[in-house]
Amino acid sequence: MLQMKRVYEAANPADGYRILVDRLWPRGVAKTTAQLDDWNKAITPTTELRRWFDHEPAKFSAFKTRYLAEIADNQAWPAFEQQIRQQLAVGNVTLVYAAKDPEYNHVVILLALLKKVLDS
Repeated sequence: MLQMKRVYEAANPADGYRILVDRLWPRGVAKTTAQLDDWNKAITPTTELRRWFDHEPAKFSAFKTRYLAEIADNQAWPAFEQQIRQQLAVGNVTLVYAAKDPEYNHVVILLALLKKVLDS
């Protein structure tokens, strides 16, 4: 199962492989406490796009379009997709993030894209 979870929520065995998909390290979280298996900054929105979006729900549709365009041009995408495929072959994968809003953030877009490409 592929899922997403805030880094501030307690890790549990059902999370499986935990990968942080934020460009910046989450505030107030010790690296030992986060219980992460990996941290992939390369697949996250660029700093410019992240700052432009600023987690404003009204900008989410345009943000989604721009982020998907970034992913399409991102040389790190094929390796990231392969990593997720390999980890899903042995168990659950949890995309870990720090954003407060569980509906309007880049991980929602990333999760939907991964599910789409992995199902095809």
